[in-house]
Amino acid sequence: MEKVNYGGWPNCIRLSNDQIELIATTDVGPRIIRFGFIGQDNEFYENKELLGKTGGDEYKSYGGHRFWLAPEVNPRTYEADNSPVEYRMEGDTLVLITKTDPRTGMQKQVEVTLDSDKNHVEVIHTVTNHNLWDIEMAPWALSVMTSGGKLVIPQEPYAPHPSLPDYPGQVTDQRFYLPVRNLVLWSYTKLNDPRYVFTSKYIILKQDPSKDRPQKIGVSNEQRWAAYARNGHLVVKTFDYDPEELYPDNGCNFETFTNQSMLESETLGPLVILEPGASVSHREDWYLFDGVHFEDTDESIDENVLPKVKSVLG
Repeated sequence: MEKVNYGGWPNCIRLSNDQIELIATTDVGPRIIRFGFIGQDNEFYENKELLGKTGGDEYKSYGGHRFWLAPEVNPRTYEADNSPVEYRMEGDTLVLITKTDPRTGMQKQVEVTLDSDKNHVEVIHTVTNHNLWDIEMAPWALSVMTSGGKLVIPQEPYAPHPSLPDYPGQVTDQRFYLPVRNLVLWSYTKLNDPRYVFTSKYIILKQDPSKDRPQKIGVSNEQRWAAYARNGHLVVKTFDYDPEELYPDNGCNFETFTNQSMLESETLGPLVILEPGASVSHREDWYLFDGVHFEDTDESIDENVLPKVKSVLG
């Protein structure tokens, strides 16, 4: 760990090993503003107009990785993270802690652990309710990826209709009369947008700087991973899914949003009734690979992306 000046913020904390680094802000936050290979591009988007800025009562889209609360509602979701955060090291873990927000009564903590010998980061997001009443919410972790890449979301495994086997004698499963996932759309979602590619095994959303209209979808992602690819780099994010739990936004534990500047890779925990004084946590794991190239086909993703995912997915 070392303290560095990054983007005009003088009190950032840098964690690194021999290959990758991440930089967290402490003048504002909690926010991880950089994640990438040492000496190479930031995998996260940076809003150049806001770098180094502090203060103010309005939410600012600095970029990087942030911690929100779902469902999306103002002011609780759009807490202005423009003030300094406390930080400490607990062994190899950087802990970032906010003050309790006076408008919402919520306090956030982000714990970041970088493996010393692997391109792996564990990020635990914890929120505590300091109100005198219950709050229904879910932790929501958002990584704002830089432009020019594409996100791969796995579909749930294919199985034939129970009464229409794919070949004579095939044993089918009666469970598949029922749906296997949610696909959630927003009012501005257009599935005919060319940034989407739907294959039989994957959903792909591309970030295109020439497209000025936003797009967003959400899914129930039981496969527990998604991956963002750009210039041969692949950022794999893994997370949990519990089919017995209720998730926000009509059942989403994964969402993605894109506009002309960036693409967000977002995970959500289950909805909870958070009692006064209680806390809830949500974990993500990040992995960074190099030399990964693929086409927008099942065969190419199976060959080039899926082995990387399988190597890290517990």
